[in-house]
Amino acid sequence: MAEDRRPSSVYGVGEEPDARFSMANERTALAWMRTALALVGGGVAMVSLSSLTSLPPWSALIGAAACIGGGALALRTVGAWARVERALRLRQPLPSPRALGVLAGGVVLMAALTLVLSLMELSRR
Repeated sequence: MAEDRRPSSVYGVGEEPDARFSMANERTALAWMRTALALVGGGVAMVSLSSLTSLPPWSALIGAAACIGGGALALRTVGAWARVERALRLRQPLPSPRALGVLAGGVVLMAALTLVLSLMELSRR
């Protein structure tokens, strides 16, 4: 049965860890996926709003960056899940969440750009 599990690069090494740890790793990966989906959804909303209103043309770039960031985070999440699962199976120390700092920086940058955009809109009224 273990031979049928995919990806074999994860399930083909080590021994089966306590199910609680694997399920916690999966829940963490799903939480990161929700964050990625929220970034994509926010990006789509920003692009849609910029095309429907008189926002500056560069405002769509904020939305596009959010969409790209969400997609990149989703890909990164799969890799992080696999690294942690392999570490659990090999009884090694858990790797650190490398994407956390990048995600925080990206969110701060997008918030700052959105604030600038909001202030520009308020000053035009």
